[in-house]
Amino acid sequence: QVQLVESGGGLVQAGGSLRLSCTASGVIGSINVMGWYRQAPGKQRELVATETSGGVTNYADSVKGRFTISRDGAKNTWYLQMNSLKPEDTAVYYCNAYIRSIDYVGFQYWGQGTQVTVSS
Repeated sequence: QVQLVESGGGLVQAGGSLRLSCTASGVIGSINVMGWYRQAPGKQRELVATETSGGVTNYADSVKGRFTISRDGAKNTWYLQMNSLKPEDTAVYYCNAYIRSIDYVGFQYWGQGTQVTVSS
């Protein structure tokens, strides 16, 4: 069974930086798309950034130029480097991946979420 485990959230002042990590474990054939979403209190979950196995990235307009998604394929791990953080970035951040098993069956998986709080 595939699991996604996140780390790296916390409390930071506005203008600061944090790096989130997400590692996929289990029997994995391939990770086709990996990404990060966030959900602030009273709001819907929204896309932050995604990256395909081919290296194509996509960012929400609100984080472009401040956040960077990257990956270490050998470790089945991806990261979200968050710079110039703003109070409005405060949310629970979830990692997400579309993973194919060794027999090519694909599923979408979610991490447990990690809290990011940016103080003003």
